[in-house]
Order: sequence, then C-alpha cells, then structure tokens
Amino acid sequence: MTQIVATTPGLFPLPDWAKDELSNLKGHQKTDLISGDEGGEITHAYDRAREEVVSLQQEAGLDRVVEGQLRWDDMIAHPLAVHDNVETRGIVRYYDNNNFYRDPVVQGDLTADGDVAADLDAAAELVDGGLQAVLPGPYSLADLATDEHYGDDAAFLDAIADFLAGEAEQFPDIETLFLLEPSLVENAPEDGEDERASEAIDAVANAVDADVVAHTYWGAIEEKVYAHLMDADVDAIGFDLIADHDHNVYNVQEYGTKDDVALGVVDGQNTLVEAPETIRDRIDWFEQQTNTVYDTVYATANTELFYLPVNKFADKLQSLANATTLEVEA
Repeated sequence: MTQIVATTPGLFPLPDWAKDELSNLKGHQKTDLISGDEGGEITHAYDRAREEVVSLQQEAGLDRVVEGQLRWDDMIAHPLAVHDNVETRGIVRYYDNNNFYRDPVVQGDLTADGDVAADLDAAAELVDGGLQAVLPGPYSLADLATDEHYGDDAAFLDAIADFLAGEAEQFPDIETLFLLEPSLVENAPEDGEDERASEAIDAVANAVDADVVAHTYWGAIEEKVYAHLMDADVDAIGFDLIADHDHNVYNVQEYGTKDDVALGVVDGQNTLVEAPETIRDRIDWFEQQTNTVYDTVYATANTELFYLPVNKFADKLQSLANATTLEVEA
C-alpha cells in the first residue's frame, strides 16, 4: 500500500504582520539588508515568523515540516544572493511570471557559508521529527545566476553543485530534501548539459543522509532530459500535475520513474482551495495512469507557495494534511 506523505516545496508567504514590520525595519534600504547580516530586530522578526509557519504546519498535520524560507526574497536564487563572493545586480523576471529577483553575479569562489543550514538549525529546535530541507537544484541555480569567475558552463555548474553540497553537509538531521528544479522545464539543458545536470543533482543528493526529491514544475521535462534525470541518485522525481498532467504521465509511462514520486496536486499559484478528496483523486489517477503502486507519494503543492494570500496558503496546507487521512474505498 502506498504511503502518502503531505509536504510542500517551501518558500511560504510572509505572515501579514511580518510584511508590515519587516518593511518598516528595512525602510528604503530593503535590497541592501537581505544579505545574511540583518540587524537584530530584523532577525527577531524572521525568527517569530518562522515559529509561526512551523507551528501552522504542525497544527495542520503535515508529515514533513519545512523552515519556510521566509528570508528568500530572491526566491530560489537566495543562497547565491547572500554569498560574499556574489554581487546582486539588476532585477530579473523570475521565469515568465510577475515575480522578480536580483541577478546574482558570481565573482569569486563559491564556498558553503552555512546560511541555509543556520535557518534549518533554528527550525530543528521547533520540530519534533519530520524536518524537510529545501534547496534550489544545482541546474536551476546555475541557470538563474551569472558567472564572471569560472568562465565555463560545465565548471560553473560543478561549482554550484559543490557549493550546495557543502551547504547540505552542514544541515541538522532531516527526513527529506527537496531540490527545486524548475529550470529543467523552463530552460531545458541541451545535449551533454542534460547529463551534467543529472550528475550535479547527484553531488547534492549524496551530501545528505535523507530521502531526496528532485522536484520539477511549471510543466513537464523533455524526454531526453527526463531520461538523464532518471539516472540521478535521488529517491523521487516531482511531477507538476497542475501545469501538465498528460506529458508528465507520458514520461513515466515511457521511461518509468523511481519507487517514490512527488506529485504537485495542489496549485501553488491559484487561490482556489482543493478539497482533500480532489487531492486523493489526483493521486489515484496518476497511479492508475502509470499502472504503478508507489512506495511513497509526496503529496505537495506544484510550485512554491509565496504567491498565495496567507489565509489561502493555510487552507491549502490543511487540505494536503487532511488528504492523507481520508478513508478510501478499496
């Protein structure tokens, strides 16, 4: 029987009070203060907000609890945007939506700085088991960044993978690691690069003693890229059933997948709240279409959740948790 694990890909919306308080604290220097060296009042506000979103997940009954990534104003570019050897420049559109991040320009060696690990350490003190880490996948992080140091795409991807692996090695005990890889869909790697992307994911996955999910979204991966991703040493691949359920099912039908899967069955960008029964129906449909009973299905939102109003975000967490406890007719 399939184990259904309710979780999310993280990057939560800030609580409303935190938006107001942090906006006031940062003032006109907002983009200069998100550097990993925030002042005491700002740090305290983020600590309180983290406690709130961790508590929200635990009260909802999610099986995996994330730190929330509330400091990630540059979204999945954040781990580079706060690095000492990276200069953040102009505002760049985040793929094809109406969110933006500062262009992280790498100008020196990328060594792990413990920024993400420090936030996870703080979350670990609030969570009694089931902690899940979230990192950008190496291919997506390299795709979102600009290289002015390594000088070669392959060398840059390797450096990004080593940087993320070094960060992951500093994590506290975690149950699961979600590597967010939307660029595998949005800017598919070319021949040769697709194999290197798989090897880069391997490097990060092997840095943790936890189940690793390579979560892809905003569509489906091209067939050749998917075939190489299947070679990666991850426990599960994530499929966005909201954006393109048919093509994702086709990939699995043609090339198989891992014993575990992550299914984006809740829309992270739409305020309509899915019923728990709808979530279970989508999971059952995927298993029927792929003719497989998986060991574990990670039931998750398809994308990050910071797009949502806080109340809708909370409702979607509750629906995900409730979907795992439904009694389903045999």
